[in-house]
Amino acid sequence: MDKEKKAAIIAKFAKHPGDTGSPEVQIALLTERINHLTEHLKMHKKDHHSRRGLLQMVGSRRSLLNYLKDLDIERYRKIVADLELRK
Repeated sequence: MDKEKKAAIIAKFAKHPGDTGSPEVQIALLTERINHLTEHLKMHKKDHHSRRGLLQMVGSRRSLLNYLKDLDIERYRKIVADLELRK
């Protein structure tokens, strides 16, 4: 992920200027990395080291989503809808 793309994601999901640590921003950045790594693993099926990293990222995102759901259900629903996580 290049700097411009990362900055665009942060700007889109930030709650205030300079916000890089809110759960929404962290979830959005993890989702972008997960999507990129998923495409990589479609071509490189035997890359088990990257697969392990992917599973760790998915678990981390799941933890952040659970935290956000407990904190504020409306924010959780908005981020799930914006990132199209449920299908």
